[in-house]
Amino acid sequence: MQFISKSYNLCCLLVFSLAFLGCNSAKKNESDQETIPRIAIAGLGIESSTFSPAQTHEEAFHTRVGDAIFERYPFLAADSLNRNRANWIPTLVGKSLPGGIVTREAYESLVKKTLNMLKENGPYDGLFFDIHGAMSVVGLEDAEGDLISRIREVIGTDVLVSTSMDLHGNVSQKLAEHSDLITCYRMAPHEDAIESKKRAVDNLLERLEKNLGKPKYKAWVPVPILLPGEKTSTRIEPGKSLYAEVPGVANQEGVIDAAIWVGYAWADEPRNHAVVMVTGDDKEKVGEGAEKLAQHFWDVRNEFVFVAPTTTFEESLKQALASDRQPFMISDMGDNPTAGGAGDVTWTLQQLLQREEFKSANGPSLIYASIPGPDFVQEALELGVGGKISALAGAEVDNRFAPPLQLSGTITAIKEGDVHAETEVVVKVGSMHVIVTKKRKPYHRESDFTELGLNPREADIVMVKIGYLVPELYDMRADWVMALTPGGVDQDLDRLGYQDIKRPMFPLDKDMDTPDLSARWIRLADDLE
Repeated sequence: MQFISKSYNLCCLLVFSLAFLGCNSAKKNESDQETIPRIAIAGLGIESSTFSPAQTHEEAFHTRVGDAIFERYPFLAADSLNRNRANWIPTLVGKSLPGGIVTREAYESLVKKTLNMLKENGPYDGLFFDIHGAMSVVGLEDAEGDLISRIREVIGTDVLVSTSMDLHGNVSQKLAEHSDLITCYRMAPHEDAIESKKRAVDNLLERLEKNLGKPKYKAWVPVPILLPGEKTSTRIEPGKSLYAEVPGVANQEGVIDAAIWVGYAWADEPRNHAVVMVTGDDKEKVGEGAEKLAQHFWDVRNEFVFVAPTTTFEESLKQALASDRQPFMISDMGDNPTAGGAGDVTWTLQQLLQREEFKSANGPSLIYASIPGPDFVQEALELGVGGKISALAGAEVDNRFAPPLQLSGTITAIKEGDVHAETEVVVKVGSMHVIVTKKRKPYHRESDFTELGLNPREADIVMVKIGYLVPELYDMRADWVMALTPGGVDQDLDRLGYQDIKRPMFPLDKDMDTPDLSARWIRLADDLE
């Protein structure tokens, strides 16, 4: 009995101890939640061409709210270190394919939803502001500046805002003022996109955890250069060496980050130009670093060239037909949906359909990706694979260069459920396989083709509506040329007809005087009230 009594007492003691530790642990967890920073997540991202007749509506942003937002950021996964360093409050993040100007109704709806969620879940210590930076909205000249200033009205100017951007975005003075920390990609193509977003979050967490507050200095240097991404790729010089200088400036003691924005060439607003920004606590290093990068950019302005051989459509096709390398890739650049084109310009496909080489089934094999045609797709669904179809496709949005096309051929594949295209149809016309989509879609991956029963590696020619090839297509190519075709993202900037960008601007004004590239000191958000 004595043994049982002692065992019982020991058990009670053990249970009590575990309960005590559990309570302490719970209290500790509650305490941790109280001491770690509260950080909101919000942002809208799109490149919007104002030279295209297309308009972008709300559904194009494929918005995510609440915890679904974390799926965009692997560095904030449930088991990640950063996830546990803060109490994250994800609100609304919307990302659209590049396209036409955003309707005011769509913008106001998305902003209202964002602001309401921010009001409901405040207060905050920080905000991770994830944007592209080239969103144009009907009736606004600086959409991202408007968005962050309206967010500031809700969260206050004392909240630390870390802004993550695409290097093809635009940094207006208003956006610079409301952003305490700001960074952008350092690679084009954007192989470092996730790395850059993580850097924006890491910088934010470090300033909050160490109670360092806002950077003391923000240097902003507008550089009057406006070039397309196809001429400023970091794969080649001078972009490669220019961006290689960024870490050297950013990694100095007293500097938080440094960034170079090329800007977005296919919108006509005063903020569309290159920018350099450096933030930190050492005024001398911040200012000198910004001026150094800006001066380097200006000094090499005449050295920027297209990232691949560039020529007319006729010459590009001539080269492809003469080549024995598979696949020979041609970028149909003027209506590139990854840069803001409407995606439904039929001019290039019209030229192809008129060529004798492709009229026979035994001609050179060519894959064309792609052209939207919702009515064509609907008829194809009714006919099914193997059916003979003759219907109109393309030019419903942008018919400035060619009308809708009558496509007549055999349906070889139908695929439903794509997040962008919704439904894809492959029709064989002579020796060409033409991909027709319900909604526009950029073709980036080998699987985009193979899932439709196409083998791009064995095709003689693959013609894609794109500018510079994204990494997977770049690695697949046997040869490559970029065709200067018409559309809303025409590479011939002189043909676009700018009215509202600041002038003089290189290369539009090639003989302009040397600009003032001294650092402009941007007000801290606290001083905006």
